[in-house]
Amino acid sequence: MKTGLVQPAELAIDQLSDGTVRIRFSGAWRNDNQIPSQDEVDSQMPAGRMAKIGFDSSAMTGWDSGFLVFLIDLKQRFSGSQIEIDLSGLPDGVSSILAIASAVPERTDTSGESPHDSFLVRVGKDTAAFFQTVMEMLAFIGAAVLALARMVAGKARFRKVDFVQLLRECGADALPIVSMISLLVGLILAFVGAIQLQMFGAQIYVANLVGVAMVRVLGAVMTGIIITGRTGASFAAQLGTMQVNEELDALETLGISPMDFLVLPRMLALMVMMPLLCLYADLMGVLGGLIVGVSMLDISLVEYYVQTKGAIGLTNLWIGLFHSVVFGVLVALSGCLRGIQCGRSASAVGEATTSAVVTGIVSIVVATALITVICNIIGI
Repeated sequence: MKTGLVQPAELAIDQLSDGTVRIRFSGAWRNDNQIPSQDEVDSQMPAGRMAKIGFDSSAMTGWDSGFLVFLIDLKQRFSGSQIEIDLSGLPDGVSSILAIASAVPERTDTSGESPHDSFLVRVGKDTAAFFQTVMEMLAFIGAAVLALARMVAGKARFRKVDFVQLLRECGADALPIVSMISLLVGLILAFVGAIQLQMFGAQIYVANLVGVAMVRVLGAVMTGIIITGRTGASFAAQLGTMQVNEELDALETLGISPMDFLVLPRMLALMVMMPLLCLYADLMGVLGGLIVGVSMLDISLVEYYVQTKGAIGLTNLWIGLFHSVVFGVLVALSGCLRGIQCGRSASAVGEATTSAVVTGIVSIVVATALITVICNIIGI
């Protein structure tokens, strides 16, 4: 099939008597053709005073994004002057596309920091951002407490079917991963302890070591970390996507509080299911220690059971359950907070999910340290 030759892209500049400079375009202004540079515009611009720049595109045979880029660069070159730019002589559709492109300016700094800031300036900005984050977290915790108070008073509004679904997602669906991790933690703890205790002929105390460690702290901590990576991240992604889709704004427009409708059922679900998952994790951890004790240390099932029963008391059990309830609240608040704080883009959802996991794990570690110190002070 025979095709015609593509006309080269050319421009010519005329100066009219009223101080208007007219740029005439001809040929095909496309990316696959050689488009004139801004230097050619400068070389043909008249030396006198200009009041207005107009365009004539009657001789153009085609255009694409390359022509748009040329016009955007041309507008930016004269943006700081008092010269008026008249777009009426451009092809149909070009003016509207340029208006859309200039409606939202390009973000040149997405980090909030200038690379030329001094060390003290960066420290000051990070410190201010830290205290701002702390204030936002305290405000969110206060709003969650008020939502819980409204629920106690019978004024909170959320769907019961959503709460039941969240119970299943937070509880039953998490059993496989909790089983595997807790069993492996019990195995590792018993194996490491056995190596040391065998040196003194005290391998029977592996049952004490595994039982107390799992029931008092490790069972709750491992469950909390698992739920943070699994459920806390899910909460952040769900609420972040709702923020991007403006569903949270729609709820507020309808007079429904997102704290009551979205955050409260998630917090309650984790408060209910975390102690149950913690008990299950304790059982699986003790089972892992039992496997090591029976297979490596020649301890009978009865001996291991009796030793574990004597080592584990109700005090350790209640401390572990208290850990789990606190961790459930922290994981729910971390995930929901980062989800509601999410920006309006797809990348912001990923950032919110990552931030929720980091915040949840750090909160669990800090809470564990505080509870341990408090228990030590009061002597339990």
